[in-house]
Amino acid sequence: MRDQRPNSSREYQPKMRQNPTQMREDAGMSQYVFGKIPPQALSLEEAVLGALMIDREAMNIVSDLLTPEAFYTPAHQAIYQAIMRLHDQQHPVDLLTVTEELRKCGELERAGGSYYLVELTNRVASAANIEYHSRIIQQKHIQRQIIATGAKMVKDGYEDTIDCFAALQNAEQGLFAITQNTLSRSSTKVASLAFSTFKQIEQNALKARTGDGITGKSSGIEGIDALTGGWHDSDLVILAARPGMGKTGFALSVAINAAKCGIPVAFFSLEMANMQLVMRMMAMLGEVNGQKMRDGKLSDEDLMVLAGAAEQLHNLPIYLDDTPGISIPEMRAKCRRLKRQHDIQLVIVDYLQLMTLTPGGMENKNANREQEVSGISRALKGLAKELNVPVIALSQLSRAVETRGGAKRPQLSDLRDSGAVEQDADIVSFIYRPEYYGILEDEAGESLKGIAEIIFAKNRHGDTDTVKVKFEKQFTRFSTLESHPHFFASVVANAGHRQSGTPNNPASLGGDAAFPDSPPPYGGIKPASRNDKDIPF
Repeated sequence: MRDQRPNSSREYQPKMRQNPTQMREDAGMSQYVFGKIPPQALSLEEAVLGALMIDREAMNIVSDLLTPEAFYTPAHQAIYQAIMRLHDQQHPVDLLTVTEELRKCGELERAGGSYYLVELTNRVASAANIEYHSRIIQQKHIQRQIIATGAKMVKDGYEDTIDCFAALQNAEQGLFAITQNTLSRSSTKVASLAFSTFKQIEQNALKARTGDGITGKSSGIEGIDALTGGWHDSDLVILAARPGMGKTGFALSVAINAAKCGIPVAFFSLEMANMQLVMRMMAMLGEVNGQKMRDGKLSDEDLMVLAGAAEQLHNLPIYLDDTPGISIPEMRAKCRRLKRQHDIQLVIVDYLQLMTLTPGGMENKNANREQEVSGISRALKGLAKELNVPVIALSQLSRAVETRGGAKRPQLSDLRDSGAVEQDADIVSFIYRPEYYGILEDEAGESLKGIAEIIFAKNRHGDTDTVKVKFEKQFTRFSTLESHPHFFASVVANAGHRQSGTPNNPASLGGDAAFPDSPPPYGGIKPASRNDKDIPF
């Protein structure tokens, strides 16, 4: 008699009667999927190695794609390393030379012996498909790296002795390292760049005709923008000075002016805390003496002005990070995240000598500080190219400036710790304040109080010159020098090709012209005018 039970009762029957053979196959497949058998392509590895030993031009095709670690077995890694050594020494690469190279290095047995090398050359007839085969090997290697990184992430996640934020940072660095080591940028034919480059030139010409003449990110200081055209994408800008010259103040002035133009800025401070930076920015915007803010000697009017400055800062896209001793991988990861989340267009680092090359300090314990700073400067230039944003890095100058006679103007040889900083940078500039050294008048007898010089000692894309700017010590603020008749004499002489008229740059910090469309904060209360008694010099 047929079973008259409802079909629903059968639907809830547990599946207990599966074929044992099928269960074993499913279990084996599950182990394979979850990485019990690492991804590999041994037959393709054999084909690639065989092709390299029968075609002398094949190595030029795969050298940018494969590393020894990309091969799965130690034997294949040893063979590829031997081929690489022969190729680097411009020696012939064939069955006999590879065998001799392995024998000379004591790795012939590890590679499988002479007979195995003969078998490899017999597996392929030509190197016609070597690039396609190499890309598959590279993909398998990336899969293995992802599995290894994921396994470490799981292990760290279960480990109670590891801080969860440190584990998160390690995971991000591990995945980023895979990207950096395997996905390199290929060459581009100039024909594909010609029209896009011309389009960029056309846009720059259009900007120049509109009146501002700035093709990059504005610094907010007319003389600097006239000389450089603004901060340009992918450029590394070094701003160096002796302690006390106002490096951080200049960097904050640049950050605020850029943010006023709607440009998101990432500011990494290795020297000062975030709250100290915000206090400085409030002093700049509100024109309140910074010393009075630290001492708490503020009037009711000062507090109202600072409240308005806080409101302005609240609306500016500036992102601060005061991680002490931040390393290059950490900064790169944070910049990539800020670029993805907030589309940052400018990165400022204060300052270069306080950074480390790796999270644990120097990668090579035998390396000196000069080698590490060289690596940091190269990494910052790479970061600027990767994110396609200007990177402004502050730097210290050596004590040689103080021992030099005369006006003590800095020069390129004064860059501290490394000459590689000068080579990597697109722009190298110095801050020089004659007043700091007791020089109160220039050769023409004009006062130098409250005047700073921004010396452009290197400019890869234009002229080198010196720009005189206004420096307000009580606010630690730099701005355009309008009253001085020679604030930019040489640049004006060199800029005859530019359109006449005053560039329409952002106004100096704190002025109402910088916010033409925004009402005065808190009932129109403006900072009180300052007299000479307020200036501590």
